[in-house]
Amino acid sequence: MTKPYTEEIKEQHGTGETYILRTFQEDVNDEELVWHRDRRTRKVTPLVTNNWSLQFDDRPPFKLQPGVEVVIIKETYHRLLKGDGKLVVRIKEI
Repeated sequence: MTKPYTEEIKEQHGTGETYILRTFQEDVNDEELVWHRDRRTRKVTPLVTNNWSLQFDDRPPFKLQPGVEVVIIKETYHRLLKGDGKLVVRIKEI
């Protein structure tokens, strides 16, 4: 199954810790942005947002803001809602 994003594993300078840099292109199909759960808790920091939103189960969606970290607790259903450009996020599993 093809993922709706590309990603790179990066190393944080000076600490040796790794994080994921994930990019969703503006031409991604809405049908690919499905409800899902992650196996681990993640700190997600949007870097480029272009009006993309995040929605948790039983909650209204909210716009992602550059630099404003969102914590997604493991096994919590969530999905992305497409904006009008690409989305780039930094993900740190905790």
